Amino acid sequence: MTKIEGSTVLVTGAGGGLGRQWVNQFLSRGAAKVYATTRSRLEWEDARVVPLRLDVTNEDSIAAAAEYASDTNIVVNNAGIPLYGPMSTVSTNMLRDVFEVNFFGAVAVARHFVPHLGANGGGAIVNVLSVLSWYARSGGYSAAKAALWSATNSLRLELIPQGTHVLALHMGYVDTPMTAGIEAPKSSAEEIVRVALDGLESGENEVLADATARKVRESLSAPLSALYPELGGKAGAL
Repeated sequence: MTKIEGSTVLVTGAGGGLGRQWVNQFLSRGAAKVYATTRSRLEWEDARVVPLRLDVTNEDSIAAAAEYASDTNIVVNNAGIPLYGPMSTVSTNMLRDVFEVNFFGAVAVARHFVPHLGANGGGAIVNVLSVLSWYARSGGYSAAKAALWSATNSLRLELIPQGTHVLALHMGYVDTPMTAGIEAPKSSAEEIVRVALDGLESGENEVLADATARKVRESLSAPLSALYPELGGKAGAL
C-alpha cells in the first residue's frame, strides 16, 4: 500500500483537467509537496505545489526534472495528447507524435525516476491509461495506450524487488478539454482521480475507474466479436 499523507508527488501534464485534479486531491489527502509539471510554468496558490517545467518528449528535460525532484515518492504519468482518425490513413508524423507523448514520454519519466523511488523507499508510479488501451476504436491513440499498458505490466514486475508499486488507471471518456468535441457519456475528472487514489492507497495494481472500463475489461477473455460486433458472432460489449 502507498501512503499519500506526507509524500512527495510529481504529476506530469498538471495543467489539464485531470492534471489539476491530481494535484488538488493529493494535497487534500495530505501530500507534503507536489511537483506540478507542465511545458510552460504555471503558478499555483498552495505553497506545497512546486511548479516545474517538463517536456516529456525531451530526454534532457526529463533527466533535469528527475534530478531536481529526486525526493519524489509518487510519480503520476498523466501527460497525454489525443489522436483522431483511422489507423489506415493517419500520417506517420502524427502517429509518432502520439507515441512520443503517450508511450515513450511516460516510459522515459518512469525510467528516470525509478532510481530515486528506490532510494526513497520504493514509492509508486501511476500510469494513466484508458479503456482505449483495450478497445481499438481510436486508431493510433489506442495503439499508444495499448503499448503503455504492456510497458506498465513490465515495470510492475521489474520493480517488485525495489518495492515500487505500479498502478494502471483505466477509464472511459472523462469530461476534460481533451474530450470537448466528443459526444459520449463522460465521467468527471474529480471522480476518476478520487477512485484512482483510493486504489493507490489500498494497494491495487489496476483501477477500473468507471463502468465502461469494467465492462470492456470483462470482455477481454471473450471472442473478439464481443468487442467488435461487426466481425460477427457474439454481441458487442459497448
